[in-house]
Amino acid sequence: MTADVGTQLRKGVVEYCVLGLLAREPMYGWQLAEPLTAHGMIASIGTLYPVLGRLREKGLVSSFDRDSDSGPVRKYYRLTSAGSQQLELFRQQWAPFTDTVTNLVGGTDG
Repeated sequence: MTADVGTQLRKGVVEYCVLGLLAREPMYGWQLAEPLTAHGMIASIGTLYPVLGRLREKGLVSSFDRDSDSGPVRKYYRLTSAGSQQLELFRQQWAPFTDTVTNLVGGTDG
């Protein structure tokens, strides 16, 4: 059951984690996948592309091609203005949400 809870939690926030990373700078897939896999938010780069596809369909990210010094042209992703607005809404709701969940589920003595 524990794995299922973690999986559901990650599914609920991974899109916002991608938006947060893209708010810093445009990134290509591998660049995005590294911190997400390192923190256990996605299993592999292969699981990132469906997320990016959903974000593009929603108009929250766009893509563009950029030449690479070390190989073929890379597809970069960047936040759209709608993506920035969605991320800001998430940021405003995240702390109160986590506080509420922490209060409801408890887990601390005292």
